[in-house]
Formats: sequence, C-alpha cells, structure tokens
Amino acid sequence: MDGAIARIGRMERATLGDRVYAELRGLLIAGELAPGERLSLRRVAAGLGTSMMPVREAVSRLAADRALEVLPNRSVRVPLMDAGQFRELTRVRVVVEGFAAEEAARARTEADLAAVALQDALFRAEARAASPNFERAVRANKDLHFAVYAAARMPTLLAIIEGLWLRVGPVLNLDMRVSGQRLAEGAAERHHAALVAAIRARDGAAARAALVADVEGAAAFIAGSGRLPEERRE
Repeated sequence: MDGAIARIGRMERATLGDRVYAELRGLLIAGELAPGERLSLRRVAAGLGTSMMPVREAVSRLAADRALEVLPNRSVRVPLMDAGQFRELTRVRVVVEGFAAEEAARARTEADLAAVALQDALFRAEARAASPNFERAVRANKDLHFAVYAAARMPTLLAIIEGLWLRVGPVLNLDMRVSGQRLAEGAAERHHAALVAAIRARDGAAARAALVADVEGAAAFIAGSGRLPEERRE
C-alpha cells in the first residue's frame, strides 16, 4: 500500500477531500489494494501530504460506498469478499459490462479504437514477456476495459461500472498481482484480441461475447484458485 500511495504525489490544499477520495478510489478500482489490507490513515496522510481530516472524510465516503470497512477498533481495511458475493458481482458485471462493450462497438470513434488497441498492446506485451511486470499488466487490463466502457459514451453506465469495480477490483486483480499463471495461460490475451477486433468491426454482439468471455474466464480462474472463502470470515 505504501508504494502505491507514494506514486500519487502531494496535493494542493484546495480540493484535498475530493482528491484523496479520488486517489484512494482509483487504487481500489485498479486492484492496487488487496482484500483484507489495512490502511494506516496516518501513513496515507503523510504519503499524500495532507492532514488527517481529508483522509478521514475520504474513508467515510468510501465506507459508505462499501469499498472500505471501518472495524470496531476504528482501523480501516479493504473488505474481504466471499465466493457468494464474488459470484453475484460477476453475474451483474456480465450484464452491465457486456452491454457497455456492445454499445462501444457501435459508438466508438477512431480515437476510441486507438485507445483500446494501445492498452491491448500493453497488456499483450506483459503477457508474452519472459519476466512480466504484474503491476503493469493489471493496470493495462483495467485501462483496456475502461477505454472500452468510455467509448460507449454513456456516463451513467460508466459510473455504474466504476461502482462495481470499486468493490471487485481488489479481488479481481489480486491473483494477477502475485502470480504469472493467469497471464501465462493466455486466455485474457485472446479475449482482449477478440474484443478489439469486434470493436474495430463495429460488431456489437461479438464485442459483448468477447467481454463476457473475459469476465467469466477471469472469475472462473479466481474461484478455482481457492482464495475466496465460501463463507465470510472476520
């Protein structure tokens, strides 16, 4: 967590509360904070160059979003997720994000296509590298997905997807951050290639199918890894 916070840099005073919220939210969506990871508010404040007050405000907002959890001893952590919760979120993601991919294929511009293709190339480079950088792979995966969703040009839909990733991001990318197995298997790379091809061809149905295959494939890998308890344990 300290390394991720340190990369953000210090902030201007004018909008500290909003910016702390946005930066912590971004780390959660990108999967740069792990399930169960505890956050020291003092270290967050020091890393961002702020007082404690805007950090507490941001944590309160993220707790209301169910993206952070304040424990009885007032410590703060990224919530744990059990297999049932993960399955439910995956079912919702398939519907919502599949729809976004279909709309993106129909609405995309050449600039949108270039943005998606760039992130696909970055992800593919890490997937094929002899010693992949897992953090770069995670970031490219997230940026590819959100380049697709942005291309749909539906702000309300994008906000819904961000809310889903806010909760699922830490679980979704945990395995990719610590192991090369999912990258090495190549399924994500193939699904991404199919997604880019469908968006290039403006084939909405094929874009939806590729996106759904990617989401379900990643979910099956994570569920099979044994990282998620069947019942939540405190």
